[in-house]
Amino acid sequence: MTYTMLHGHFVIRYPDRPRQGPEPDGDTVKFQPDTPGLVEGLPRPSGTPPDLSARGISVRLEAIDALETHFAETHQELAGANAARDELLRLLGFTGVEFFADLPNKVSAADQDSVPGAVLSNGIDANGRMIGFLHRGTATSANGATVFLDEGGVDATVNVQLLRAGLVYPAFYATLPGDLRTHLARISRTAREQGIGLWPRSTADPTGAATVTGLADLQELVLWPKLFRRLVPYLATGAPDLDGLDAWLRSDPVNRDDALFLLNRLETGNLHDVIETDGRRIRLTCWPEDFIIEPDPPQRGAPTMPKPATGDVVIVAVLPDPVGADRGRECVTLLNTTAATVDLTGWSLRDRNGGVRRLDGVLEGGSVVQVAAMNLGNRGGAVTLADALGSVIDRVEYKAGQVKEGRTVVFGR
Repeated sequence: MTYTMLHGHFVIRYPDRPRQGPEPDGDTVKFQPDTPGLVEGLPRPSGTPPDLSARGISVRLEAIDALETHFAETHQELAGANAARDELLRLLGFTGVEFFADLPNKVSAADQDSVPGAVLSNGIDANGRMIGFLHRGTATSANGATVFLDEGGVDATVNVQLLRAGLVYPAFYATLPGDLRTHLARISRTAREQGIGLWPRSTADPTGAATVTGLADLQELVLWPKLFRRLVPYLATGAPDLDGLDAWLRSDPVNRDDALFLLNRLETGNLHDVIETDGRRIRLTCWPEDFIIEPDPPQRGAPTMPKPATGDVVIVAVLPDPVGADRGRECVTLLNTTAATVDLTGWSLRDRNGGVRRLDGVLEGGSVVQVAAMNLGNRGGAVTLADALGSVIDRVEYKAGQVKEGRTVVFGR
């Protein structure tokens, strides 16, 4: 799977409004992209548009889950949560970071309010955050470039450095390519076997259950953060023990009972399938790297890709008169001018005489495709590109004098 490279700055403090500034934690940080349009063009698996403002967008680090420094007016074990946050900021290049005493998640002072960096992203999550792998400083790939991320490339990211240090848990969503998931799972297992970072204190996992009598207990425990985020609202219902958690999860399959693919069983399931409770005792029955989490499904009618606009896909060339027989060999070349993948299903190309060529498949950001089997006139003509709703995306005309056997007519842009 490819990722889009986005250049910009990581931001941890607003000099003009420090007490209303970002709240960085171990897996989330604010990012101000150099080109906001690249963010707008990212896929939206859950149908949620990016929560992007003039001050930037929050980036959720792909493949990892850090202990919560703040969640619904509570938190997880602060020693581990703050260790992940502080290391993330250090890896990004921040120094001298201090937090307000009465607002412990907001930065009161730092040697740098922002630092240059880059994000490799392949989408927006259900909360409008950009999901990505983070790089400190100047990236080697151009802004907006399409990057194929392999093991060597992912090892250079901040995400993997946190995972390798044992400061975060793994959390693998279906948007993470399989080869990277396998590689990152090995890294997480190695950290656990070495007993580094949070792993010596980890509980509620296959090695042993945790006892939870209430929020006070929960705040002192080191356990998989997504499980923590489910337990907090469950305990808020006043439930006397954890035996009702299974039914509570099942009652909301979108917001509570995440859809999973269970790698050890090679079958689909849900979050309740990997949780075991007994009174006030709870544990995961398998490690977090042993299942894949499905993104929240989009609401009915919500687009999972930004709606293409005029000029997003353009006709860059036509070949009206190929050498030899024309039939079936005349073609049109399309270019996706955006960083986002465009689904061409239902799109069409029309010639001046009313002939229609239906399209399908996807066109990756920055890529071209040649569409053959057109019927293009050798005495001049016009070609119109329309999306699935019939909206015109691009239109070109060429004259008879431009047509020469075997020569492509290129349209200047």
